[in-house]
Amino acid sequence: MTLFGALGFTAPWLLLGLLALPILWIILRAIPPAPVRRRFPGVALLLGLKDEEQVSDRTPWWLMLLRVLAVAAVIIGLAGPILNPEDDGEVAGSGPLLVVMDASWASAADWRSREAALDGLMNRADRESRPVAILRLTAPEQFQFQSADVVRTRLSAGLPEAWEPDAAQTDRAIDLLPEGDFDTYWLSDGIARDAREGLLSALEQHGDVTVFESPAPLYAIAPAAFVDGNVALSLQRLRPGPEAEVTVAAHGRDPAGNPAVLMRQAVTFAADATTAESELSLPAELRSRIERFEIEGNESAGAVSLPDDSLRRREVALIAGREDREGLELLDPLHYLQRALEPTAEILNGALTDVLPANPDVIALTDIATLSGAEEEALSAWIEEGGLLLRFAGPRLAASDVSRDAEDPLMPVRLRAGGRTVGGAMSWGEPKSLAPFPEDSPFYGLQIPDDVTVNSQVMAQPDPTLADRVIAQLSDGTPLVTHKELGQGQVVLFHVTANAEWSSLPLSGLFVQMLERLAVSTTSSALDAGELEGTIWQPVSVLDAFGRLEDAGTLPGVEGPALLDDPLGPDLRPGLYEGEDRSLARNVVTEDRRISPTVWPDRITVEGFSQPRETPLAGWLLALAIALLAADVIASLALSGRLRGARATAAVLAALALLPAEGRSQEADPLANEEFALAATSEVVLAHVLTGNDRVDEIAHAGLRGLSDTLFFRTSVEPADPMGVDLETDELAFFPLLYWPVTPEQEIPSPEAYVKLNEYLRSGGMILFDTRDADIASFGAGSPNGRKLQELARPLDVPALEPIPQDHVLTRTFYLLQDFPGRYSSRDVWVEAAPADARLIEGMPFRDLNDNVTPVVIGGNDWASAWASDEQGNPLVPIGSGFAGERQREIAYRFGVNLVMHVLTGNYKSDQVHVPALLDRLGQ
Repeated sequence: MTLFGALGFTAPWLLLGLLALPILWIILRAIPPAPVRRRFPGVALLLGLKDEEQVSDRTPWWLMLLRVLAVAAVIIGLAGPILNPEDDGEVAGSGPLLVVMDASWASAADWRSREAALDGLMNRADRESRPVAILRLTAPEQFQFQSADVVRTRLSAGLPEAWEPDAAQTDRAIDLLPEGDFDTYWLSDGIARDAREGLLSALEQHGDVTVFESPAPLYAIAPAAFVDGNVALSLQRLRPGPEAEVTVAAHGRDPAGNPAVLMRQAVTFAADATTAESELSLPAELRSRIERFEIEGNESAGAVSLPDDSLRRREVALIAGREDREGLELLDPLHYLQRALEPTAEILNGALTDVLPANPDVIALTDIATLSGAEEEALSAWIEEGGLLLRFAGPRLAASDVSRDAEDPLMPVRLRAGGRTVGGAMSWGEPKSLAPFPEDSPFYGLQIPDDVTVNSQVMAQPDPTLADRVIAQLSDGTPLVTHKELGQGQVVLFHVTANAEWSSLPLSGLFVQMLERLAVSTTSSALDAGELEGTIWQPVSVLDAFGRLEDAGTLPGVEGPALLDDPLGPDLRPGLYEGEDRSLARNVVTEDRRISPTVWPDRITVEGFSQPRETPLAGWLLALAIALLAADVIASLALSGRLRGARATAAVLAALALLPAEGRSQEADPLANEEFALAATSEVVLAHVLTGNDRVDEIAHAGLRGLSDTLFFRTSVEPADPMGVDLETDELAFFPLLYWPVTPEQEIPSPEAYVKLNEYLRSGGMILFDTRDADIASFGAGSPNGRKLQELARPLDVPALEPIPQDHVLTRTFYLLQDFPGRYSSRDVWVEAAPADARLIEGMPFRDLNDNVTPVVIGGNDWASAWASDEQGNPLVPIGSGFAGERQREIAYRFGVNLVMHVLTGNYKSDQVHVPALLDRLGQ
């Protein structure tokens, strides 16, 4: 290739044709255009005469220039011009070229840039006729040098893997290197590894080595951990740099079982820092639903962290030592425990022998003193395998002889007889408050309210081991909570009752926090290889290099010790693995892993991906030549007087056909608006507002298509295909129903668009606003979609709204409904409020409402996703699981049918309230 600055030519010898342009200029000057023909009768007198002298007129200079430029464009185009060609001078020699690819998870973050760089290498090798071979270090295989065209056909199969090349794979790659000389281009992921040096030395023995390394930032996230009751996240970036902010999203399942983003957290890297920490204070209900943490905008397995059992919802069995007192719910020994644990745990009830086979995480015994031999044996075995026994004192325990002379195996300490009462009518002193929690206590850091006091307690016998077993105490130093380890589990004793008889602790929020800390402490500690010896763990789901979670399919099980210690690879992929009674997550980045950039020797040339890509210009120049020749034809016809009538029209149309389609204005064409109006009015058409988010618009269109099909098969309404409308340019009056999905990033319409929207609402149209963000954790906080809805609806002429009442016509327009689910099942759907004078008619189950159609319906149940179907009628978005999910989808379809029938027919069914008056007037 010959280079001229930023322009190169693959066939530069063709440029010699430009030397013929002056000759062409002279020829064109000598040949004038054809003369204009004029019919004149006197010319007949000149027939037979011969003019010995002929004078040629000259061709206009601008027409000659046009023709010369056309020929020049053809010559230059055939010479193969390329914009921003790669400098062939960097290629040492002309022998074989080996492309080495790390092809790890770190390469996936900017895989498109790597593909572009690889495509440039193939183009260069093809021009130089150099044989090429590719060696992927994450999956090294025997290779041979072939032509670039052959290698290019197999590039799509060379995707990155979700692991890094280890020492064994690098040694395998060294063994596969062929004899002879060849140059190497190394597509590096930028992460330092000890095995690089040996491979680099081996490659340099065969020829020159050039490294491609992306300057783009690379982020990774370590497994989530619990710190003081919060979820702690640790993030890394490969290279230090300026202050940067990334967003971590927690993905999981909403209450309906649908995939959703449960929360987002911004994490900031300080300037020149390579690590960033963040703590999330998450309610246990939300925490237990999280399936993965992901750094948004970074498509790599290293930017995903999979939690295992540490975040799941606990199973707690509650067993009381006495029956509930009828009518005295607040004295029920289990009342406060149930209220404290229901939001965070699955509650199991039943006898001890019934709940033990379910293998709960925690068993709570309230004022149970004596257990049978079989119960004690089974409970001890359960604790030794990792369970937590949570015991509460009470009158029965205080009066019993349990753990008096000798420590009971299921008690953390020995107890003194009788117990202790303080602050009562028959005792001296005041009720005791709690002392601050020591640093080695699981309750350390919790704030103690001033109003938490203790009136009675069971006392612990003094013992040399007592101080080590106290994790909470009163202000006078007597134990409040004690514990001991038993096998892999532990026994915890609250020296007060689980209700408010002996203390005000169960009435406070501190009680809930203490129980949650204890539930966290039941999380199994990190397992070692010895504990996993002889176990097999089956993969459930695995990560690919781009961070996508996939079903493990038929992948074989992994031995327990290998799951902890072996490096990731084809036989041990990052993902979630299940054992007999728990699950373990194997992530790409472990807790003790620190990624660092590669430092290449000074002798190695390191290139980035930021260089401009090669752009062939031959096609553009040949197209320009054709356009210039077409202009020459029109100009020649005009000069010769032949450009008239039909010929002129044909020439203009031919010239317009050469223009790009983008250059023509559709707004200037009234046919476009006419076609839009005909399509919108030929049949009933449902429409959705275009948000600018392609994915949301596709789901909205598919949802209205599914609803239209449902209306076609179930009602007399036969809608046509739905349409997307642009609020700025399209007419809205054609559509009875407008579905408006709300996204945080969509732009606020212009004032002119709001004028159209208000006219649409006042003329009987309906807008269904869908924020698509049902409150998954019942926090009551506004979401970004909800705030955007407030901005969008503020200029609209919307009447007073209220949640759909039970007697609203939408509950019976076509189907009888009580709920209005979509992808989510929240019932908070808002419609126009009923008039203040709406009243019930005797004998009728609903009020005398107005006959108007509610102009707006507002909700967040994501109805379009529930309605969405493909052209064959198959659902596109999963809803829940099993029969319950299909039932929810069916109710969503019914709600959509009721909506359309309501907007088309009004509140006609409410007219039934007048039936008694009509019958009375008719004398019946």
